[in-house]
Amino acid sequence: MTLDKFFIDTKALLKLAYPILIAQLIQTLMSFADTVMAGRVSATDLAAVAVASSIWLPIILTIAGVVMALSAIVSQYAGSNQSKKIGHSTIQTAWIALSLSILIIIGFYAVAPLIIEHVTLEPDLKQLMLDYLGYIIWGGPGFCLYLVLRNFAEGLSITKPTMIISIIGLIINIPANYIFIYGAFGAPEFGGAGCGIATAIVYWAMFIGMLIYVYISKQLAHVKLLKSLSLPDFKEIKTILALGVPIALSLLFEVSLFSVVAIILAPFGAEIVASHQIALNFSGLVFMVPLSIALAVTIKVGTAVGKNQLQQAKDMCTNSMILGFIIAIVTATITIVFKEQIALIYTTDETVIELAVQLMFLAALFQFSDFIQVISAGALRGYKDTKSILYITFVSYWLVGLTVGLILGLTDWVGPQMGPAGFWIGFITGLTTAAVFLAWRLKIIQTRAELGILPS
Repeated sequence: MTLDKFFIDTKALLKLAYPILIAQLIQTLMSFADTVMAGRVSATDLAAVAVASSIWLPIILTIAGVVMALSAIVSQYAGSNQSKKIGHSTIQTAWIALSLSILIIIGFYAVAPLIIEHVTLEPDLKQLMLDYLGYIIWGGPGFCLYLVLRNFAEGLSITKPTMIISIIGLIINIPANYIFIYGAFGAPEFGGAGCGIATAIVYWAMFIGMLIYVYISKQLAHVKLLKSLSLPDFKEIKTILALGVPIALSLLFEVSLFSVVAIILAPFGAEIVASHQIALNFSGLVFMVPLSIALAVTIKVGTAVGKNQLQQAKDMCTNSMILGFIIAIVTATITIVFKEQIALIYTTDETVIELAVQLMFLAALFQFSDFIQVISAGALRGYKDTKSILYITFVSYWLVGLTVGLILGLTDWVGPQMGPAGFWIGFITGLTTAAVFLAWRLKIIQTRAELGILPS
């Protein structure tokens, strides 16, 4: 493989990845706007938004993981010129997304009375949290259908609409927050719960925007998506769920691990928790870069496999790993060189800054394993091999990573108790384990592909 081939593949990957990256960053900006604008009302409103978001995000992320299977399905069908199957799979994924979002609404109204009765929180905080969730769930169907259309377009290597629609969402989000949080222009004043109304409006606006794009786009016209409307096809739905559920659960395993560690660290005190959160939040921002590349890799590998260009798929995997390693060197260097400046963005507390700076070195090492594991997982999705991702992430994060973190962070079995640093070493160990096994699994799948054995 030549250097020219590396640059050609890298250019193609980045062309797909940069709109996805911008869209991811804009989603973060929306969350930031919610936090800041709710915080200006009161600490209770801020806390209510934070608690409600911590409940809502894992739920919606799980559905997003299921829908993510569509990108791999569409890219393989696109590679093999099966337009009718693209439309059918997209409509069936929409049925799944719509059903899951309706279940969330039903589940909320079933659980809310139990929360009111049994959960111990300040009354105002509890009410604001429930109000926020009660508003945002009605935006769930819109957001889930948007995700379907987004993955449909991305599977056909069209990612710019994702970026444009996200920008539109942000433009709507801030004034909608202002109106419903503070009661502007004659609207009732909902406080922090108004963020839930604003976000629900944004979700539906994003879906409508994406639907309009799908309708008018000449690039998507050949699929004739709207003419593919059909009743649920349970055989196809089962196939989609078989691919999507492992993706959803693997995402949930990763996100929930970090949440559990934050809870475990709570008894160490506010300063320890804050320093851990700074390192984790910054790592989350950096993670958007490899995640965007991984999503692009899924599309490129899926398309190549659909065309039966197995060497091209293999080359794309190799070149994406090289690109990921180069980017990891850059981001890790920035993390180490500017560790104090990064911590200062989050806080002015000297003790918290000092503790966060100590964790930043580990956060830099974390990025190398993170790049390898997420890009490997993206490539495996392109080959439609998702169950292996589920098993590997569960073992790596929960059995290896959390165990190492607990031993180093909370005990003196290996040496002095390390606190959050021990858990970060656990994160690195878990991610490295995942990176090794996912890369190994990718090699196995590539060998099987050359023998004509691929997941259906």
